[in-house]
Amino acid sequence: MKIENIKPDQIEAKSFEIIGEILGDKELDPRYEAVIKRCIHTSADFEYADSMYFTDGVIDKIQEAIKKGAYIVTDTTMARAGINKKRIEKYGGDVLCFIGDEDVAAEAKERGVTRSLVSMEKASRLDRPVIFAIGNAPTALISIYDLVKAGKLSPVAVIGVPVGFVNVVESKELLIGSGVPCIAARGRKGGSNIAAAIVNAIQYKIEE
Repeated sequence: MKIENIKPDQIEAKSFEIIGEILGDKELDPRYEAVIKRCIHTSADFEYADSMYFTDGVIDKIQEAIKKGAYIVTDTTMARAGINKKRIEKYGGDVLCFIGDEDVAAEAKERGVTRSLVSMEKASRLDRPVIFAIGNAPTALISIYDLVKAGKLSPVAVIGVPVGFVNVVESKELLIGSGVPCIAARGRKGGSNIAAAIVNAIQYKIEE
């Protein structure tokens, strides 16, 4: 086995070249190709070429909201850490995560619910448009659905890619059927790294 000598700044480009080679003749919707390929790049999992769901126009909605200084709210500190914040902050936005906030933890304990659920309720009270990037907690997606249904939340879009086994598939299908602009990874796969990768893929394509 030969180890290639590739310069650090060429590794990502080479990775995407290999992804293209492995995909071969498989056709990806050009509107979503960059997102799908970055999910594959992040996970080395080619199932994302078939499992990703996109509401019509969702990419444009997210890009326009970022350019207007929208908040991006994640359900984990890992997702927040993985999102490149320079461009978002340049437009006056921010990437927020409330999961570790003391008031969230206290309320969740008092009510006997998850911190993810309370975090989404806290996000619903923000003073500007919100894009959600959910990579871990199905209860976060369910909370968003309930808040929208109750007329307490109108998100720009929801990236719903929680990973796992309990209520994961169901929460994603709930999101898809909600009418909220969304991106979802159908099935059990996803994760905080995938949520961050989707945000990054979308913001990297914003035209200056």
